[in-house]
Amino acid sequence: MKDLTDSSIAKNILQMALPIAAGMFFQTLYFLIDLYFVAGLGDAAIAGVGAAGNVMFIVFAATQVLGVGTVTLISHAAGRKDQTEANLVFNQSLAISASCTVVTMVLGLWLGPLYVGTLGASPATVAAGIQYLHWFLPSLALQFGLVVMGSALRGTGIVQPTMIVQVLTVILNAVLAPILIAGWGTGHPMGVAGAGLASSISLGVGVVMLTLYFHRLEKYVGFNPALWRPQFAVWRRLLAVGLPAGGEFLLMFFLMAVLYWVLRRFGQDAQAGFGIGMRMMQSMFLPAMAVAFAAAPIVGQNFAAGKFLRVRETFLLATLIGSCIMVFLTLFCQWGSAWVIGAFTKDPTALAVGTQYLQVISWNFLASGFVFTCSAVFQGLGNTVPAVVSSASRLVTFALPVLWMSTQPHFELIHVWFVSVASVALQAIFSLWLVRREFRLRLPVAAVSAPAQSP
Repeated sequence: MKDLTDSSIAKNILQMALPIAAGMFFQTLYFLIDLYFVAGLGDAAIAGVGAAGNVMFIVFAATQVLGVGTVTLISHAAGRKDQTEANLVFNQSLAISASCTVVTMVLGLWLGPLYVGTLGASPATVAAGIQYLHWFLPSLALQFGLVVMGSALRGTGIVQPTMIVQVLTVILNAVLAPILIAGWGTGHPMGVAGAGLASSISLGVGVVMLTLYFHRLEKYVGFNPALWRPQFAVWRRLLAVGLPAGGEFLLMFFLMAVLYWVLRRFGQDAQAGFGIGMRMMQSMFLPAMAVAFAAAPIVGQNFAAGKFLRVRETFLLATLIGSCIMVFLTLFCQWGSAWVIGAFTKDPTALAVGTQYLQVISWNFLASGFVFTCSAVFQGLGNTVPAVVSSASRLVTFALPVLWMSTQPHFELIHVWFVSVASVALQAIFSLWLVRREFRLRLPVAAVSAPAQSP
């Protein structure tokens, strides 16, 4: 366990954010590697994989419930130097994750085809999406165990093992993708099914590796079958923190579904261009998200230890670092979008849609960075309700206007991107106000002792 309550806050953020960013980058390479080889199968395959891949937001919502709850409660326990409590939370999270794995497989096989059929712009897109989803489902189901183990380590201030496992699994995925998708060396290409299978095998290996790490090397929290029996008091605490955080990803799933539904009228090429642009945007967000991920356990440990000024300083430093990253990425997208999208498709429509999407949507990168950092602070404080309230505001500022505009005769895609920029800016302002309100209610400056004021 790493104590985050005494040393330099800036140093803690950077030391944790760098390996987190590396791990997240390699995790995203899963999708980019698949996308590269799937792109060779045509726009219907790209659009189908993109539509089916949106199911990830549902799974991410569920894993976020466990992940955020685990990070918050374990970081609070670590801040109080309560190892027994940290172990109890970890093992109860594992028990919940096992049930979620089974439920994900059952619901995915049952409802997945219906969902993809609703969003696909053509029969070929729907067929590709369903085929991909069936083989990709195991990787989604295995996310629960991986997230719980990684979150437990992050709550104790340890991030390197998770990063190493992510890197190794991506290397395995990079080896398997051309073999399974294109049939390199086997002569039996599986197409989009191979993309899903490559991810599932790689993630399965990652779960095994992280399990071995906990079994042999981890000392602060570890597997204890005696603690797997459901303790509903702990479940309630996990869900109280995690459910609102999961609601954020569920709202993202809904917003993405609205986008894909609106894009149907523009055809599978437009859906393909948007799918590429969205995945590139997600990969660009990783450094700023890593800073936010690092800030959450730092806030959690210091809040539990009663060092409230360090909580405020963590928020300010994370905001500053994240903002610098986002400004740089915005400038890059203004000049490099066509080059980035062109690496994955040569179709004129897909290229134009993807390029335009990145150029316009990049103007909300700075605001998105504010939202990420605010959400991390809410997680660290153990109250994630403000984060989901902030995300829900986009139902009013984005989803409803886009649905209305889609019925108008002169509706164009660029209108959607501009509404998105405006809605994220409003969300950022709302999130910052909510953070200020939360600080006023939960961080009494007068209660801070003199030693806690040092950075």
